[in-house]
Amino acid sequence: MEHLRILTGTANPQLARDIAAHLGVHVTDTLVTRFSDGEIRVQVQESVRGMDVFLIQPTCPPASENIIELLIILDALKRASPQRITAVIPYYGYARQEKKTKPREPIAARLMADLITTAGANRLFLVDLHVQTIQGFFNLPVDHVPAGPLLGEYFRARGFADGNTVVVSPDVGGVGRATSLGDRLGATLAIIAKRRPEPNECEVIDVIGDVEGKRVVIVDDIVDTAGSLCSGAQALMARGAREIYACASHGVLSGPAIERLEQSPIIKLVITDTIPLPPEQRIPKIEVLSVAPMLAEGIRRIHGDLSLSTIFDRFWVQDTR
Repeated sequence: MEHLRILTGTANPQLARDIAAHLGVHVTDTLVTRFSDGEIRVQVQESVRGMDVFLIQPTCPPASENIIELLIILDALKRASPQRITAVIPYYGYARQEKKTKPREPIAARLMADLITTAGANRLFLVDLHVQTIQGFFNLPVDHVPAGPLLGEYFRARGFADGNTVVVSPDVGGVGRATSLGDRLGATLAIIAKRRPEPNECEVIDVIGDVEGKRVVIVDDIVDTAGSLCSGAQALMARGAREIYACASHGVLSGPAIERLEQSPIIKLVITDTIPLPPEQRIPKIEVLSVAPMLAEGIRRIHGDLSLSTIFDRFWVQDTR
């Protein structure tokens, strides 16, 4: 580990410290401040020459601030002559703008990929991309791990693999994620059919599948305003669901999300710490799982040129059926 360096910006420094602790290293001192006009100033305060550098910086809200900070730190590192720079981005912002759906729209996810590459990253390490095809936007090696193993282990350890659970996808696009979790819990599958008239707006059309009298787990990758999640939960209750739980990889939780969750029939929302949860949002309904052990093991394997896929043997509960 003598040639390994862990750095972080200001987006999620606690996650970086947790990862470093699992690796038995310290977080390299990096000064991130603002000029009086708001411009970001960065200085890496330890030598990284010839080192294998991992920069941990999710591009979570405030997304534009954290993205610019990521790019500036990458540029500072590139000019400090490390052996390799891996951008560890637990939450990849702008991933929901990965294609044009209307005339004169950008493909912002591709733009972010181009900026990160130009800024100096040699490799990417990502968690649960909104759309898998974003990996193809990079002409760099991309390592991608899902948070599903952690979420699956949480529910399996609490007896949800009892044959009375239904895993629900909040839309057709999330069926693969729901199927994967359902297989691990021995659960059946249901799908919420919905339409989005505008971004952050949701209209439930129907529920496909039987949820009457069942314990339900809604699984998604991102909870933003929680409108889709809570309206889906209401639709499931109307169709006779006994209990409703939810889980997601990334808890953006913007705008009215907390208020909606508190008023919803959801018993527990389980998220990960890819995005920091501020104190004012730490309500009893929300439980946070740490991705630090998984990311630390991934960094250890990337640094040692070892297979990354084998970490799933550790972080995915084996099916004992």
